[in-house]
Amino acid sequence: MTTITVVKRNGEREPLNIEKIRKVINWAAEGLDVNTLKLEAKLKLHFFDGITTRQIHEAVVNTALQLTTPEEPDWRILAGRLFIFNLYKEVSIRRGTSKLAYVGGGREYLKVVKELIEKGLYTEELLKNYTEDEIEEVGNYLKLEYDFLYDYAGANLLAKRYLCVYEDYPIELPQEMYMTISLMLAVNEPKERRIETVKRFYDLIAGKKLSLATPILINLRRPNGNLSSCFITAMDDNLDSIMYTANQVAQISKRAGGVGVNLSRIRAQGSWIKRVFGASGGIVPWTKILNDVAVAVNQEGKRAGAVTVALDVWHLDIYDFLELKTENGDLRRKAFDIFPQVVIPDLFMERVKYNGDWLLVDPYEVEKKFGYKLYELWGDDFERAYMHVENESEKLKLKKRVKAKELLKEILKTQVATGLPYIFFKDTANRLNPLKHDGYIGNGNLCMESFSNFRPSEGFKTYMKDGKIVREIENPGLVHTCNLLSINLANVSNDEELEEAVRTAVRILDNTIELTTPPIPESKLHNDRYRTIGIGTLGLADYLAKREIPYGRNSLDVIDELYEKIAYYGIDESVNLAKERGKFPAYDGSDWSRGVIIGKDAKFLEKNTKLKEKWLELLSKLKKYGIRNGQLFAIAPNTSSGLLQGATPGVLPPFSRFYIDKNQKQAVPICPPYIKERFWFYRESKYMDQKEVIDVISTIQKWVDSGISMELLFNLNLGIRAKDIYETVMYAWKKGVKTIYYVRTIQKDSQGELSKKEECIACAN
Repeated sequence: MTTITVVKRNGEREPLNIEKIRKVINWAAEGLDVNTLKLEAKLKLHFFDGITTRQIHEAVVNTALQLTTPEEPDWRILAGRLFIFNLYKEVSIRRGTSKLAYVGGGREYLKVVKELIEKGLYTEELLKNYTEDEIEEVGNYLKLEYDFLYDYAGANLLAKRYLCVYEDYPIELPQEMYMTISLMLAVNEPKERRIETVKRFYDLIAGKKLSLATPILINLRRPNGNLSSCFITAMDDNLDSIMYTANQVAQISKRAGGVGVNLSRIRAQGSWIKRVFGASGGIVPWTKILNDVAVAVNQEGKRAGAVTVALDVWHLDIYDFLELKTENGDLRRKAFDIFPQVVIPDLFMERVKYNGDWLLVDPYEVEKKFGYKLYELWGDDFERAYMHVENESEKLKLKKRVKAKELLKEILKTQVATGLPYIFFKDTANRLNPLKHDGYIGNGNLCMESFSNFRPSEGFKTYMKDGKIVREIENPGLVHTCNLLSINLANVSNDEELEEAVRTAVRILDNTIELTTPPIPESKLHNDRYRTIGIGTLGLADYLAKREIPYGRNSLDVIDELYEKIAYYGIDESVNLAKERGKFPAYDGSDWSRGVIIGKDAKFLEKNTKLKEKWLELLSKLKKYGIRNGQLFAIAPNTSSGLLQGATPGVLPPFSRFYIDKNQKQAVPICPPYIKERFWFYRESKYMDQKEVIDVISTIQKWVDSGISMELLFNLNLGIRAKDIYETVMYAWKKGVKTIYYVRTIQKDSQGELSKKEECIACAN
């Protein structure tokens, strides 16, 4: 029998030793429900003379992934552990040590911190704010067992996207990353309890009860990092503002943020420029510029930039807007890398409902002839202004009268073809805006879950001073800015754990506002004025399945109670922070100051909630101390966070209980955490009536002051017709849903395969 030799990492050869491989496999299998003999039997087929240790490792991992099934899901965790074990080896090589690099105690962690500061990967603030003894203390607290909570998909994503690399090689270990982030998050906490706070942050983050957004995970321990995920700005109707907005988008994208841009101020195609009728090119040329900026300025090399552009449904260019991503028409008027969204008022939906007419107008002409800035209005104010314009439309040169229902059908037809545009129900969002005293919400962000007041900068002046060009802005605007974090409900076992996670989330996110380096000045103005944060959730389907409750209408009471608790814990903690640190500056006049909590006054809270007494006590505290954060809740799609956490993304049901994610190198199995024990309690979205999903989202929305990323999925194999899609969107509006994210379809006879959808990569969840 031919002896098989193995090439080690240092180039030396030695005979293949099955016992060494078996020892590692048995270590990785500890506590898992797998039969390692099954793996060994398949593994022997992959051995050949001259095989490298790396090839053996890949063979073991890939074989474990191939063995993963809904009946035997633990193989993917074994593969994840082996991936992490290999990461230890790789980092050992980069650190120039023969010892296996893993959590080596406080002294070793201090050494790593100093080394990565020297390499420019960690901020010097660590050693400025903590003593070496403190860093050693938390280093001794590092918990290696947290590394082995990952399945393969999560471990692979963690290494590729989040860990620090040096000269293209990994130099940081997962628990070092989490502890360093925790140190930074607690840097402004009172010194007498700071180290205990660090440990609490670490346990919740590394222990997978809290999921930080990508900008925080990537940037917090690095010098001068942006920690905010979501930004929304507006483009005003002049060249200075247009080009300034393009630069804002570039600066935000450069620092890993996702951007929303409102275009509704821009005059329509064919409008006047300097009294020349027909000179305006409309919104399409400026959208193409934003598209190219998003492509050219990637997010710190980690991923492509991403921009959503929003247009009100009354704008004369709305039909051109709907054609931006379709494959038909003039390619010179396309913007394939942009994410369009349509802003819809209640009046339009009422006209759809009764098959009424809808007038499309040019915002420039309307403002000149009637004085109305339609883009700034909502609710009754918008309705009065719009109907006045309608009634005197003979005064308008640029206009088009259409059937509202036919326009909505065009929107839906575009959604079925491209998955877009997103839909933003403007009046619903503004009615529940706690900051409506200080502005209005024009549209949603990139993932349609986070939005607040924003406005463009105005009054640009450019002049020469001392031989240099100086640019001034008389009236700086506000760019909506939000920092995100999600509670991993899959790992929350009881109310005590839920309360600790939510209260800690509020403190963490409020701290990030002090720690972030905003990419543009208007972002800092927004942070300082509103202190907006966005606590979300993921793993709702897991939370329900674990308790043997199927996702859908039968789970509404449980969901209502769960999110009422989350809202109470979060708001109460923000009031506690206001007592400790002060209320947000724009508090006076807000809904909060009037005793209105997410649209609910004391009478409602007393009669229609499960935590009546607690709410009434909270209202008393709120009146006395105010609240620290102008908005607190925003539920992101959490697509990548779901993979990292090993939980179902966001608050939607899983597309499929079990599927294989195929790429060029391997096929990776993806399944929810409790699939083996609770298989039948995981309902698949592709077989659900989407009105049930809307019922769940509208129930959660009662307790969310910002938005929720809600996708709709239509399986055309189930006899879904255009009428059904239309009725589902109407149902979403009637149920008080604020936004519709992607609309996805499964085409007929496609064996359940999803139409291609671009992941919302920029909001970092």
